[in-house]
Amino acid sequence: MAVDDQADGVDEAGVQPITRTPKGSGRRLRGAIAHYLGTQIVSGAIAPGEKLTGEVANAEALDVSRSAYREAVQVLTAKGLVESRPKAGTRVLPRSRWNMLDPQVLAWAFSGEPDTDFVRDLFELRAVVEPAAARLAAERRDRDDVKAMRDALTKMRRHTLATDAGRAADRDFHDALLEATHNNALVALSASIGAAVSWTTKYKQRARALPRDPVPDHIKVFDAIAAGDPDAAAAAMRTLVDLALEDTRLSM
Repeated sequence: MAVDDQADGVDEAGVQPITRTPKGSGRRLRGAIAHYLGTQIVSGAIAPGEKLTGEVANAEALDVSRSAYREAVQVLTAKGLVESRPKAGTRVLPRSRWNMLDPQVLAWAFSGEPDTDFVRDLFELRAVVEPAAARLAAERRDRDDVKAMRDALTKMRRHTLATDAGRAADRDFHDALLEATHNNALVALSASIGAAVSWTTKYKQRARALPRDPVPDHIKVFDAIAAGDPDAAAAAMRTLVDLALEDTRLSM
């Protein structure tokens, strides 16, 4: 599917293009174009291997400047969604090349109905990373780490995961847990893990309330980490992730 080749405002694949792009700063405009193209690619409306037709034509189709369109494509390139080559143009790359853990790519994926394999992959990643991180956190946490997790849990209880504030607290809890590992490589994953947690939690509630309260699962993880019990912490986190996946499946 190309972004141009439109008739009556709809392209040849039946995808509705941008008809009016938000005006304002260059960053806002670039972000709007990147969001549109990114969601089209991640949703499969523009499939891997397909070519985005010329810069001039697409800029005109989207009613934006060539420089704004070019900058948006650079954003997609940095996230591994597309590749531009001289004379060959810009093509969508295979999913294996995408930076699926980029928080913005996750946001694009969950702006519509995410692919079931994509959701499964996220939870499989969490099942690998987070129990191991909980184990390390139980071994290495200090008083500040425990306090940060406790404070996040308090906010989760107060606001519930049905609210933005509660989901932010949930993200803070997982961030604090990764910080408690005192492993910089794991801490570097905090933005990605946090975004995955936040988007999947929000996704589960798009049509109805959460099927159960996940806060007690987080409390079990916290109690094991605070007690310095690595085995219990890893087991509690694995249960938390497994139950979260089951809740997600029920909502799909």
